[in-house]
Amino acid sequence: MTTATMRAARFSRAGRRLGVEDVPVPRPGPGEVLVRVEACGICLSDVHMIDGSIDCPLEEVTPGHEPAGTIAEVGSDVPYWQSGRRVVIAPGRACGACAHCGDAQGCLAPQTMGQNWDGAWAEYVVTPFQTLVEVPDGVPIEQAAICADAVATPFSGLVERGGLRPGETVGVWGVGGLGVHAVQIARLAGASLIVAVDTLDAALGRALEAGADHAVNPEKADVRVEVGRLTGGEGLDLAAELSGVNSALDQAVSCLGRYGRAVMIGMSPDPIRLTENTLLFGYFNHSVLGHDGYTRRHLTQLMRLLASGRLDLSRSVSDVLPLEEVVRGVERLRTKEGNPLRIVVKP
Repeated sequence: MTTATMRAARFSRAGRRLGVEDVPVPRPGPGEVLVRVEACGICLSDVHMIDGSIDCPLEEVTPGHEPAGTIAEVGSDVPYWQSGRRVVIAPGRACGACAHCGDAQGCLAPQTMGQNWDGAWAEYVVTPFQTLVEVPDGVPIEQAAICADAVATPFSGLVERGGLRPGETVGVWGVGGLGVHAVQIARLAGASLIVAVDTLDAALGRALEAGADHAVNPEKADVRVEVGRLTGGEGLDLAAELSGVNSALDQAVSCLGRYGRAVMIGMSPDPIRLTENTLLFGYFNHSVLGHDGYTRRHLTQLMRLLASGRLDLSRSVSDVLPLEEVVRGVERLRTKEGNPLRIVVKP
């Protein structure tokens, strides 16, 4: 590496300011690699960190936690990985200080790239080698990048946390950048019925294209009545809430059948309030499950699904912008201009 500086988007917590500037190229330490970023998604959680809805623990940071690219340099004590390998990065790491450390899932205070340390809205990013997953030949780098959250999070949420089994009935609340992939995953996992719920007709149309069997707008129909009709009065086995809106979670729980599970994949500061009384909640053995993130294994599985053609993300990248236009990309996602699924930055 001979380049001394690089372009990176920097977010200042004090002024809620995001801008692109020159910064030093980071150096990989022991157990770390330097990745030349070729694509990084813009996530709604990035938008929420910038607007203050989600707290940023650092005074200043480079956002971006959906990165893929090519290894540029390998630090000491790194096995296997070599320069030139195409990789996607799982953006979580353990805090390194708690009694349960060893992996990001067991850790009591897991950290996220782009919030707890500098992320990948930049030309280069440093990451521990344990976060790397190889991108197979033929898989577009932009599609690999968005797997690092927009696909892997609902994948883990439905298949592992939600325990989705073949033949079960599924409802998906919120068909945005996560929800449309939840529809695809439910279909891949063998759901017998997939019902998509959203207040935007364009999002519902997208859900049907992705494989949903039915689409319901709660502003135009009684969702609980429709779900009851579609399931023969039995309700849903699994309801996935991906908007982070409490009213949607409450509605999802109301549509559960006996032993039904609701998994909360979307996040917001909203408190959880359910209208179902405790008698019915207990009698029907309902469950409400929180969910965040995924493991490196899930990302490996997704790369295999992409390489085999079982998973098609060709319509998931709404636009690719140069790094210098990342502020515009954030604004487009915030205002839902053009109803984007994922906008990707390409440094």
